[in-house]
Amino acid sequence: MKKILSLVVVCLCTFALAQQGKVPFTGKRSFDIMKGYSGTGTPHYYLDVKKTGDVYFGYIQVNQANGKEMTEEVNAGKYAPNKVMKVHFKKYNETFFVKFDKDKIFMTDEKGKVQNLEGCCSSRESVDKDTCNCESELY
Repeated sequence: MKKILSLVVVCLCTFALAQQGKVPFTGKRSFDIMKGYSGTGTPHYYLDVKKTGDVYFGYIQVNQANGKEMTEEVNAGKYAPNKVMKVHFKKYNETFFVKFDKDKIFMTDEKGKVQNLEGCCSSRESVDKDTCNCESELY
């Protein structure tokens, strides 16, 4: 009986780890999905992927008037390929959904559909388009 129970536990652990998926990278990467304009004090967002698969999202924002820096970092859970992650920053009561791979991050709806919004256009693109895909390179 003990052997069967041990075998079941090992199988469940192996299955859970296999579902997690290999992380596309470890460490911090910056991104800029919502395009800011010069002087707006737009937050600089980043994600930090740990070797354990834990994913943290954060931002740094500097007040242009007084130079005061505001930061926040939240744990969005474990990485899984194509998983939609919910990010909720408490200081500004800001919530958004994202998914990412090795090179890019995408702002999505709850189901994973990439958003197409006016705020995602750069100043150059906004002249030509009303909306743009909400995606960013990871730097």
